[in-house]
Amino acid sequence: STQDLEINMVERWGVYELTLAGPETGNPFVDVELTAEFALNGRVFAPHGFYDGDGVYKIRFMPDAVGEWTYITKSNHADLDGKTGQFTCIAPSADNHGPVRIHNDFYFQYADGTPYHQFGTTCYAWAHQGVAMEEQTLKTLANAPFNKLRMCIFPKDYVYNKNEPVYYPFAGTPLKNWDFTRFNPEFWRHFEQRVGDLLQLGIEADLILFHTYDRWDFENMDAASDDRYIRYAVARLAAFRNVWWSLANEYDFMPAKEESDWDRFFQIIRDHDPYQRLRGIHNGRRWYDHSKPWVTHVSIQTSNMAHGIRYRSQYKKPVIYDECRYEGDIPQGWGNISARQMVQHFWAGTVSGCYVGHGETYKHPEDLLWWAKGGVLRGDSPKRIAFLKSFMADAPAFDTLEPMGDDSGRYVLAKPGEYYLVYTTDPQTITLELPGNQSYKIDGVDTWNMEVVPIGTAQPGAYTFAASYSDFAYRFTPLYSDSSSVSS
Repeated sequence: STQDLEINMVERWGVYELTLAGPETGNPFVDVELTAEFALNGRVFAPHGFYDGDGVYKIRFMPDAVGEWTYITKSNHADLDGKTGQFTCIAPSADNHGPVRIHNDFYFQYADGTPYHQFGTTCYAWAHQGVAMEEQTLKTLANAPFNKLRMCIFPKDYVYNKNEPVYYPFAGTPLKNWDFTRFNPEFWRHFEQRVGDLLQLGIEADLILFHTYDRWDFENMDAASDDRYIRYAVARLAAFRNVWWSLANEYDFMPAKEESDWDRFFQIIRDHDPYQRLRGIHNGRRWYDHSKPWVTHVSIQTSNMAHGIRYRSQYKKPVIYDECRYEGDIPQGWGNISARQMVQHFWAGTVSGCYVGHGETYKHPEDLLWWAKGGVLRGDSPKRIAFLKSFMADAPAFDTLEPMGDDSGRYVLAKPGEYYLVYTTDPQTITLELPGNQSYKIDGVDTWNMEVVPIGTAQPGAYTFAASYSDFAYRFTPLYSDSSSVSS
């Protein structure tokens, strides 16, 4: 029938979901093992299945190639073992570029080769706020410049975050009466719906597995429960192409966990995630060793923007300033920088060849702060971040630009001979080596007022100029005699 045909067709990088009926007795979350081997042209993927409650088992798979895929299930339970079938993977729809991958060491791109330039934001507990607030967050994101969202799987307990969540990840009752061997499928169905909502908006979901801001004892589970939780999260969520894994928010603030635990968590994800989604870990004071092979990119909390070029060369991986303090007016130092400072961080990080993340913490009578609960954006930085995003989209591809500044406040990003972008946080005198024998056109970029104005021309060779404004950028492009513009 047509209906069967539709169910058995999925687009490339979409989600094929296999649903099976199996045992309800005992504890299926622990007792039943289920995987499937999906094969096409000799390539095999083996995602783990999961129990979704009420005798229902599911296996989710993201096909990465067009064609006729076949599968066979494997289980320690006869009802679930040896099930076979096939489905057709068709070409992706226009706005589906596949999952984001590492490209040329320092950069990101989608699987189809489309560039992905990360402009992130933070709404740690947005998926735990109830339907009205969550829908408002999605509406805000639809009109914002951000294409990655840092968000926690577990609910959050912290200043400005005292409300109870709608759902809990485990069976049991709050505050601490949980059975960590049994998951609450209702919680997970809701959470993955929100991940899917972000996917529809073209936003990557940077999913945080652990954090210390907790009153339910989720941060104090034993090792077996930690590991089981990670495996369940991977089985349910890895097939969504927009998922990234962040092992923790401020991992070093969790006293119950050792460095070896974090290593083990990375290895579990690496071994269970068939698609090798991006993997990072966010710090408080002490950094994790991002040079370890299971870390795909450097996720850091620091507002030392000048050292971006140093972090890049140290780790040879993409560097994301996932937290460089937040635009806001709360008393805490991490949440009260000005919009101007936030914009400055974005430009400085970008011109250092790094990526930057946003957050907003303006006081609110009902404690509705974007950084935790989402809702609406009140600050002045998002529209200026949008200006930077479109400015960079008009530049040569980010992965062709090299940071040529230093680690003490000189910010230069260049494709030598073709494009130079100089950014100044403070007035300074700058010398650029401009190769070739043609003159260069100079444009001034007012990063706050979002204006690009012609300034003049520069002769080739060593060109020295006084950059007399703060938060100002200068763009140098060759003046060609035939008036053709620089290709991007």
